[in-house]
Amino acid sequence: MRIIGVDPGNAVTGFGVVERLTAPAYIAAGAIRNPKMARGPRRLAALYDGLIATIDTYAPDVMSLERSFVAANVQSAFTLGEARAIAMLAAAHRGLEVFEYTPTDVKLTIAGYGRADKAQVEQMVRRTLRMDNAPPLTHDATDALAIALCHAFRAHFGNALRAAESRDKELRGKPTGGGRVCEPRPKLDGGRVWCRAEPRGLGHPLEPRPKLRAVRP
Repeated sequence: MRIIGVDPGNAVTGFGVVERLTAPAYIAAGAIRNPKMARGPRRLAALYDGLIATIDTYAPDVMSLERSFVAANVQSAFTLGEARAIAMLAAAHRGLEVFEYTPTDVKLTIAGYGRADKAQVEQMVRRTLRMDNAPPLTHDATDALAIALCHAFRAHFGNALRAAESRDKELRGKPTGGGRVCEPRPKLDGGRVWCRAEPRGLGHPLEPRPKLRAVRP
């Protein structure tokens, strides 16, 4: 799975691309800058074109996007919301599913602490992607890589958890020897455990349920 992380900004939007096979691997990172500090529609058009070109170049499968809800002022919040909307639009036009994470989610996943500073996050990103000898990246690119890694780790954990739950359900529903069916929890009544036997054959007419018998623990 190849993931593009996007850190939307008013003047600079960072992007980072990682691939998750057995372990996350660094593919690319950089920033899309506002040319000549364009404003309004021209700024959004430049951001859209830059994101589309980046997606076409690196062909990610999903987009991981930072969900920011804190801004210095109302106008900055509106401008940041526009950048996020353009990122979602670019993802939709290229058929990418979008996953959103708050800054606290990213810091907690990458650095193990929800209030980690940028230096701590950058250190863990470089260590995770084995970039110790790589040239330094801008803060926007590093943040975008952290956002991509956040989804890589959470998606991997979610898949493993769903596989374990599915396997557990299969084991609980399998009949054991003697025609008994494993139940998730035994039924307790006055300190006794009630057991029930079910017919094992498939496709046979329904048989009346046998009477319950008490088995002392």
